[in-house]
Amino acid sequence: MIVLFTDFGLAGPYTGQVKAVLHREAPSVPVVDLFADAPMRNPKAAAYLLAAYAPWFPPGTVFLAVVDPGVGSDRPALVVEADGRRYVGPGNGLFELVQRRAKATRVWEIAWRPEQLSASFHGRDLFAPTAARLARGEAPEGAARDPDFTRRPEWPDDLAEIVYLDHYGNAMTGLRASSVPEGAALSAGGRALGRARTFSDVPPGEAFWYENANGLVEIAVNGGDAGRALQIGIGSPVAILTRS
Repeated sequence: MIVLFTDFGLAGPYTGQVKAVLHREAPSVPVVDLFADAPMRNPKAAAYLLAAYAPWFPPGTVFLAVVDPGVGSDRPALVVEADGRRYVGPGNGLFELVQRRAKATRVWEIAWRPEQLSASFHGRDLFAPTAARLARGEAPEGAARDPDFTRRPEWPDDLAEIVYLDHYGNAMTGLRASSVPEGAALSAGGRALGRARTFSDVPPGEAFWYENANGLVEIAVNGGDAGRALQIGIGSPVAILTRS
């Protein structure tokens, strides 16, 4: 399958045009919409989100992953293979956490270029056709590169920031719940938040944090919108409060 992970949104033509290319180039391959609203113009935040959600898909999956504020610049175009999954997109750090957490990785810099390549829509013109070819079973067209090519070693293993707000107002962080000490509270939006197993374990209107279904620390309000209640958004810091 081909999995879409982009910041293109569902309003406007962008996602539709990308899917049209995939249908044209690989009509028998199913396309799964994972995120059309990945952190906009923010490959760092998106990297933690992609790394958390990618393992849910089996080896052989091709991810068309595009959060690309540097489109048209000299940033490289990559195919990354990590634990049997392949990722197509810009070499701007978006695949850093996927590579870091994988047991085995390979990297190719995409050499192929279409006859018509717009300066501002590589997702449609370059990355989508490449993803389709990989999904059809073709080998990457490009030069193999050192796996550390375009890496971001300065980025932390777990990012103590909000990286995504869903349509309920729940705020995902770049922290894996396994990285938070047992019994620790969190601080976000100027408030201390205790841990709960799920929404119904706290009274209506109470803010808390929990381990979401993909292993990330997520901040929520039972029956409410955590983003609004705590006035937090993508990039807002989160602190771990350990017991004294």
